[in-house]
This record gives sequence, structure tokens and C-alpha cells, in this order.
Amino acid sequence: MATETPKFDPVKYKETTKQQWQVAAEAWHRWGPTLAAWLGPATETMLDMAGVGPGSRVLDVAAGAGEQTIVAARRVGPSGYVLATDISANILDFAAKEARAAGLSNVETRVLDGEKLDELEAESFDAVISRVGLIYFPDQQKALAGMRRALRPGGRIAAVVYSTAEKNRFFSLPISIIRQRAQLPPPLPGQPGPFSLGAPGVLEAAYQRAGFRDIETRIVPAPLRLTSAAECVRFERESFGALHQMMSGLGEAEREETWREIEQGLIQFESAEGFEGPCELVIGAGAK
Repeated sequence: MATETPKFDPVKYKETTKQQWQVAAEAWHRWGPTLAAWLGPATETMLDMAGVGPGSRVLDVAAGAGEQTIVAARRVGPSGYVLATDISANILDFAAKEARAAGLSNVETRVLDGEKLDELEAESFDAVISRVGLIYFPDQQKALAGMRRALRPGGRIAAVVYSTAEKNRFFSLPISIIRQRAQLPPPLPGQPGPFSLGAPGVLEAAYQRAGFRDIETRIVPAPLRLTSAAECVRFERESFGALHQMMSGLGEAEREETWREIEQGLIQFESAEGFEGPCELVIGAGAK
């Protein structure tokens, strides 16, 4: 008798995601220098495309530990304002601490589901940014609608997403290995995940459906440079909650074997200069 493929449960998915980030918050913060080096150029491009400058009011959705929040806050200066939101209270604590340590008084944090942005005052921001966050929302259109509502007329959105699995082998290779070992079905169409907005035209179409205009996208190569494949595994093992979620059905011994197999797969990206994991990002922007 054939078994029915489990249906995607957005409520359960979101709760699991929240729990993962509550646990991974410290590690994501600790790996901050790696994140800044890896995603720094894309972050600057995102802020450029969002029109973030002195005096801007910026909403950062799925802000995480806030490394890009700090970059935005320095751009907007004392006359500007950045509100960092995330579903995880733990990870926002780190964002708030970093802002204080940097001497920034123009940053505020708020625990907020990215699909419930209607709790914010309408037309109160000049720019909305989201760095590698929109891809994980179960209802991306609801999130985009909330972002558009929060923007003043003429305000801009800019988001960073991964492109395709083929262009992001540092991440897609571990996913493939885990999916095979855990006997997981392929993701359903429309299901959230790392590459859900990465195919050509997909992010643009999502913006169009949400009512944005003047849409543009840019491809940004973003190789993940570390000392070794082993360090990449440590980074992903400590910080990438999605991988742990996929492994939840495996026993401890099999999880350890899976991580070893992942490291062996990632060794192909090592050289005498160190580890360089293939990564390509898409930055999409639009206006209200």
C-alpha cells in the first residue's frame, strides 16, 4: 500500500524554525565575522538598491543577529532609524547588544513574525530590507504585502536570496546528502527553502504579484571562503538550523555519519589557498 506524502504544515514549520533560531542564535552571532566577510558585498548592494542613505527609516525583516542592521544604521546616521525584526527573541538580543556596543542609538529591535508586519504603522518606512530571510517564509506573498504596506509611497524594498542549487553547492550539497540519508521527498512547489526564489524570474514575479514596480535584480557572486571543508561543516552544523531540521528523524550515530559524508563532499572545494564554497546570490529591489 502506497504511503501518502506528508503535506506541508506552515504552522508547524514556522514553530520549528523559531525554535531552531532560538537555539542557533549564539552560534550565528559568534560566526558574525564570517557572515560579514561572506555577505558584506551583497549587503552593500542591497542597501544601495533600497536607496538607504542619511536620514532613512529602514525596516529590517528577519534581521537575525543584526550584522546588516548595523551596516544600515551607520548609513542612515543619527537622523535615521532602523527597526530590526525577527521571529526569534534570542537572536534579536544579540542584535541589540551589537548596536549598543557600536554606540548606535538609532537601532530598535522587535520580536515580530515577518508575515505579520501589519502590526507596524502603515507607510512609516523609506526602505525595507531582508537578507536571506524571505526565502524561509511559508507565505512569501503575505510577507511581501506587509513590507509594501509598511513603505511610504515611493519607498523601496530590497532582498537578498540564494540563486539556484547548482550555483550554491556549499549549501545544496549538504542538503542533497541529508535528503538522501533521511529519505526525504523533494520540496513541494511553493514550499519555503533556500532556493525557493532563486530561479530566473521567480523573485521578480513575486514582487510583481505583491504590487511593486520598477523591479530590478542583480546577480552577486559570493563564494564562502574558510580555512577548510571541516570549518565549513562547523559553520553549517552550528548555524544552519534548516539542516538540523532535515536530520531530525535520524539517530545520533547516523547524524554523525551524515556530517562526515558532508565534509567528504565539500573537500572538492579545498585548494592550497583554503576552502571556497560556491555561492551565488540574487538581490531584488522594487518600489511602492
